[in-house]
Amino acid sequence: MVGKMPLIGDRFPDMEVQTTHGMMKLPDAFDGKWFVLFSHPADFTPVCTTEFVAFQKRFEQFTELGCKLIGLSIDQVFSHIKWVQWIDENLGVKIEFPVIADDQGIVAKSLGIIHPGKGTNTVRAVFIVDPKATVRAMLYYPQELGRNMDEIVRMVKGLQVCDANGVGIPANWPENELVKDHVIIPPASDEATAEKRKEQYGDDCYDWWFCHKKL
Repeated sequence: MVGKMPLIGDRFPDMEVQTTHGMMKLPDAFDGKWFVLFSHPADFTPVCTTEFVAFQKRFEQFTELGCKLIGLSIDQVFSHIKWVQWIDENLGVKIEFPVIADDQGIVAKSLGIIHPGKGTNTVRAVFIVDPKATVRAMLYYPQELGRNMDEIVRMVKGLQVCDANGVGIPANWPENELVKDHVIIPPASDEATAEKRKEQYGDDCYDWWFCHKKL
């Protein structure tokens, strides 16, 4: 299982993992679906608890996007089960996604999410994987900084829009400062197309290489 750390564009590595929902084979368990695998430093810690609640609060948004969630840390499955129970009993939030128990650190090492200088805990990493099991995005946060879950939802949605429409996604989409909720049309790759761009898109072109449109 331990091998080269996956990069954007690589296939998510095959692995069999123990989770709070039983044994799972990844990425096969999510075959044909998007999924987000995210690691947290440790169970029963304040920042991680806020993150689990935040992910669960957006569980339906991910579900509507056809995207599964799965957590991971270097804790035993018994710790995961007790922590998830604690969140339900004390915070009134029932965690619906599985959590990988990587108590030997094998999965974490294969994904490159144990960083020198931070002990044996995992950093806050996020892997967004598409239905073909291709890693489409990776995010790394330090242990002391909790993640913005709305950005992760936005990234999944944006990647799906890119794939479906062959377009680019501007900064802060769908509330971009220049083009609002529009998407970016790929730049022209030949002179003839470039000359027609302004005529084709009119006011939705800053120049032949910077045109946008509403979906």
